Amino acid sequence: MAGKTSKKSAKVAKKAAAKRGVAKPTLLTGGNAQIAKADGDAPVQAYIAAMPGWKRNVGRRLDALIVRTVPGVRKAVKWNSPLYGVEGQGWFLGIHCFTKYVKVAFFRGTSLRPVPPGKSKDKYTRYLDIHEDEQLDEELVASWIRQASELPGWVP
Repeated sequence: MAGKTSKKSAKVAKKAAAKRGVAKPTLLTGGNAQIAKADGDAPVQAYIAAMPGWKRNVGRRLDALIVRTVPGVRKAVKWNSPLYGVEGQGWFLGIHCFTKYVKVAFFRGTSLRPVPPGKSKDKYTRYLDIHEDEQLDEELVASWIRQASELPGWVP
């Protein structure tokens, strides 16, 4: 019975959102939100709001940590991923949802100390994968964010 109630509630919520002109974002493979390319905070917040389940809280925490660590950070959504950068220096970090984790890409990660644990095909990029119920070491991640923001970033 609870399953029917939650399905009915979801259907009612979807109809109400449609009446308000709020479209449910399309989720791609792994629950990654499909958000149109755009610069600024608004598309990044739309991406975070569309992150499914526990990943949304991870997105909010990461975004807040980045903003606190790098005042005036530049934001955009490109290739269905939020990017963070410094004006005139390029992008230093990106976020992407996968089925079982949220991936944080440090585009000059091999220059960070300590080096983030996840390897990449790109010789400079390193990753941090955040899984559900993992304790995030915010002090370490803030250190990586600060270091990364001070390096020349990735320019597509």
